[in-house]
Formats: sequence, C-alpha cells, structure tokens
Amino acid sequence: MTLKKNYALLSAFLFLYFFAQAMSISLLALWLKSTLGLTGAQTGVVFAANSFFAMASQPIYGFVSDKAGLRKTILWTVGVLVLLSGAFFAFVYGPLLKINLLLGAIVGGVYLGVTFSAGSFAIESYVDRVGRKYGFEYSRARLWGSLGFAFAAFFSGRLFNIDPLINFTLASVAGLLLLPLLAFTKIEASEDERRSSDSLKPQDALAILKLPKFWGFMVLILGVTNLYLVYDQQFPAYYASQFADPKQGAAMFGYLNSAQIFVEAGMLFVAPFIVNRTGAKYGLLLAAAIMITRITGSGLVTGPWAISAMKMLHAIELPILAVSIFRYIAFHFEARLASTLYLVGVSFGHSLGLTILSPIVGKSYDLIGFPHTYLLIALGAAAFWLASLFSLSPTPRTAGAPARTPPLAQAELGPDVAKVN
Repeated sequence: MTLKKNYALLSAFLFLYFFAQAMSISLLALWLKSTLGLTGAQTGVVFAANSFFAMASQPIYGFVSDKAGLRKTILWTVGVLVLLSGAFFAFVYGPLLKINLLLGAIVGGVYLGVTFSAGSFAIESYVDRVGRKYGFEYSRARLWGSLGFAFAAFFSGRLFNIDPLINFTLASVAGLLLLPLLAFTKIEASEDERRSSDSLKPQDALAILKLPKFWGFMVLILGVTNLYLVYDQQFPAYYASQFADPKQGAAMFGYLNSAQIFVEAGMLFVAPFIVNRTGAKYGLLLAAAIMITRITGSGLVTGPWAISAMKMLHAIELPILAVSIFRYIAFHFEARLASTLYLVGVSFGHSLGLTILSPIVGKSYDLIGFPHTYLLIALGAAAFWLASLFSLSPTPRTAGAPARTPPLAQAELGPDVAKVN
C-alpha cells in the first residue's frame, strides 16, 4: 500500500511540476524575442545567465539532497518557488529585462536556475532514490512528468498567442497544488538510511572529483549532451521561422511539443527494457547518437514537416538517456552520493557548458543562421561521441542496475570506487 501511495503521489507531483515547467520556460525563447524584443545574442546572454546560476546551485543542491536523504526538504523548497512563478515573470523578470538586460538576466538566472533547471534534476534524483527504496522504476514515475509537460505544451502555444501571462499564472496554480501532495507523501527512512545520510561530509562529495570513472562519464555529458542542449535552446524560434506567420509557428510548436512528449512518456515505459539489453554504457551512446542525428538533420532539412520529424527524435533519445544515466551512476558509484553525482556530473556539467556556449551559439545564429550553426554543433558532438566510446566504463547487460554497488562489482571496478565508499 505504501509503495502504491508514494508512487501515485510522486507521479502526481512530477506531473504538476513539469506542467509548470512547460508553462514557464518551454516558450521562453519566443517570449524573450517576440514579446520582449531581444536579439539572438541578447537571448543567448539570458540563457547563459540561467545556466550559470543553475550551475552555481547544483553542487549545493546535490550535497543537500544526499545529506537530507529521504527527507522532502528539496521538494518543499521547489514547490514554493513554483508557486511564485506567475508573479515572478509578470512583475519581476519581464520588467527587469526591459530596464536592464544584465540585471534582469542575473535575477532571472537565479530564480529559473534554482526552480526549473537545477530543481528538476534534484527532484528526479529524489524520485530515483525513493523508487530504489520502495521498488518502483524511476522512469515509470518520470513518464507522468512527461505527460504533464505534454498536457501543458498542447495548449501553451495558443495561450501564449493570447497573453504569455496566462501561461505563467497556470504555472503558479500548479505550484499551489504541489504543496498538499507533499503533505500526504510519507517516506519512512530506516535508522541505517538516516545514519548514512547524516554522516555524509563535504569531503565525501569532493572525493568524486578524484575518480577517473567520473571524468570518463563527463566526456559524454560535457561534450555531446551539452552541445545538444545549446542546440535545443533556441530551436522553438527556428521552428516558428518556418511559418509565414510567427503566431501560427508558436501554436504549431505547442502541438508538436505535446505530441513529442506523449511519445516520450510511452518511451519512458519502454526505455528500461532497451537499457537492460544494451547496458548503461551503450544506452548512453545510443541516446547520444540519436541527439547527433537530430542536430545534423535540423541543419540539412527545411520546412515544417521535416523539422517536426527532427523534433520527434527527442522523444526516443531522452528516455534512453535518463534511464542509462541513473543505471550508470547506480552501478559505478556509491548510492548515498547519487544526488551529488547526478547534480554535479549531469546538471552542473550541463550548466557549465551552456554558460560558455549559449552566447557563442546565439551570436552564430545571428551571423551565419540556424542551419549552418547546427551543422557545426553536430560536428563537435560527433567528436565527443567517438571519445566517449573509450572513456565510458563498461556496464553489464542486466535486468537492472543495483541500488548499491555489490561487493563483486566493487572489486572489479577497482580502488577508485573504494575511495568514495
């Protein structure tokens, strides 16, 4: 009964959280350009600020999450911040960006980074931790998050065309509903679990940086996935440009985004079976190969239908990537540091790359256009993909990664894991 109740409540939490995320930031590039009138380079500065402040909060989020263990501290924090999203966009973010771009970018970067960028990673890591305790697959809960995002995306474009503030208000309503869900969720930590999380020290988290396996993992994260994310940042604006009427493009992107995420939700159910067959290492490489295919295709094809087909590849890639990341971390590293590894390795790594790349790529869009920039991004991603073939550590093709590294696997992985354990 506890398993079903916690699965249902956390699934509902993910549904509402990602609904709010879609309403707040899925059309952020369009809001910055069409509503506020920012250029590509200025939009890149805003996204870079978002990434920088997400990056700054992620190591703290990761350590606090591991220190809190199964306590709901992070979820309460994020829930309250989501509740404030409508007021923030209407009365703080938009006016500040018009008055002072840099100040607005900094303030917005702090809020969006903590609430939706780093916040989503912290929530996903928490759900994975609870799933390993109560025996449900992370991706089976996460699919409800995708459905929430899809539900919002289905009509977000039309609402955006009426008034973007409607989208932001609905995000706040979702935030309001998150709080009672958290109140009813009961996660009971054992004495050993509490002792393990309470004993965690900052030097334990810092020891991750000494692990060769961690840096081998980061080749793919810092390389392929970062380049993919910077490609995807202003993709809504490029998609809308395929239409004679930008408002029609915004509405169609909402429909497309919704369709893509519904397929993504189905793939989140299927992805564990795929990763069981490939192993986590080759699951990561498969997801990265699909990313490169989408980037390359976006630079080569033209027209709404062809560009839409490229967008739909995201529905296949993301679930495989998400499951593979958690399986890879669970097999190669200690369980009590899972959040730190996820938020430092994946989330912090993404933010670091996006902080550097966003303004550069934004300027490239202005100078040589979207298609040529996409082809350059794809070339760089392919180089990192080849390097990842050798840098990622092998993982077995099993029915599932262990919640904690077993003694046999730990012995096989060598002394670098023992340093953390």
